[in-house]
Amino acid sequence: MKRTAIDPALLVILAGVCAALHVGKLPPALPVLRDALGVTLLQAGFLLSMVQLAGMTLGLAVGLTADSFGLRRCMLLGLWTLAGASAAGGWARGAPDLLVLRALEGFGLLLVALPAPSLIRKLVPMSRLSTMLGLWGAYMPLGSAMALLCGPLVMALIGWQGWWWGLALLSGAMAVGLAASVPPDAARRSTPGTAATAATGPAAQTITSVPPWPRRLRQTLSARGPWLVALSFAVYSGQWLAVIGFLPSIYLQAGIGGAAVGLLTALAAAVNIIGNVGSGRLLQRGARPQHLLYIGFAAMSLGTLMAFALAPGQPLLRYAGVLLFSMVGGMIPGTLFSLAVRLAPGDDTISTTVGWMQQWSAAGQFAGPPLVAWVAGVVGGWQWTWTVTGACSVIGLALAAQIARTARPDDAAY
Repeated sequence: MKRTAIDPALLVILAGVCAALHVGKLPPALPVLRDALGVTLLQAGFLLSMVQLAGMTLGLAVGLTADSFGLRRCMLLGLWTLAGASAAGGWARGAPDLLVLRALEGFGLLLVALPAPSLIRKLVPMSRLSTMLGLWGAYMPLGSAMALLCGPLVMALIGWQGWWWGLALLSGAMAVGLAASVPPDAARRSTPGTAATAATGPAAQTITSVPPWPRRLRQTLSARGPWLVALSFAVYSGQWLAVIGFLPSIYLQAGIGGAAVGLLTALAAAVNIIGNVGSGRLLQRGARPQHLLYIGFAAMSLGTLMAFALAPGQPLLRYAGVLLFSMVGGMIPGTLFSLAVRLAPGDDTISTTVGWMQQWSAAGQFAGPPLVAWVAGVVGGWQWTWTVTGACSVIGLALAAQIARTARPDDAAY
């Protein structure tokens, strides 16, 4: 097989970004959907979180089957699922239609996101693994930022239906590109770092047998590490999606114009990438994962306190709190993806460990936005949002302390 112009591992990351666009496409559309389809604030909260329903219920199951079904094949199925659900969403006539299709999009997102870390591990040498997993950790904020920035512009030109249909076409195109550039599952060698060039010769036919799923399930759930990274991701992702997802509505209620809303929210999501990429670099240079988690959760707590409680009437300081929340908090997912690969009980349980982490991450994202919306409805504003995010951060700090005790002393990354 000829070497492709694009690094296959990088294309896997771009496929994740494409999937994340479907998560980020909704927040800028909420004001439009409230006018066009009569979507209420509580329904908006469930629309934000419904995309996580599949991950919350099927994450572990998909993780268990990803290796046997094929990592590349699983990602392709996910991209085509996203394309179909988004295309159908353009014909939705009310919130119930969108809720069902958002759940289907969540299944597509799950099929794309779960196999990716394991596939990246097979496509790059160990010397590049922390850096590439740090980049992978940025797939969600990058996709969300692009959607938040481009969504208002696209909807102003072709409406919210055109926005849904355009992303359907993009997902289909990404599926075609991934199929053409990433070697088929059966053609990859089992050793990391050689997959991209192992499609020819006798070694190309080497296929590592995958242990039965009950054994992989037992190994994963009986180990301490997968539980710690999964719960940590839950308390991170739930508060991040709740804050970033409602920013457009918060700013519009404050009287800020539509174009500015898209730019401010996109920037708040985009700075999360700095933390993700930075965590990969810091880990590769020997930083301890638990220290990065401590810093990330502390910054998220302080950031939301600044944004929602400490600086009334000071919009610049409040926005600085949002940026602190997202940027420094971005060190958490990059660190957790690296931990998931390292703390998995074995190479054949990486997808299962990531699936368990994704399942708890989805549970956090499913619960976070409706909880924040409920609190805002009860108190008549967003000023108590920091209590929800602060509680999540305290739990995250406690979990990071447990990760420090679980870390293997012979691993240089710890």
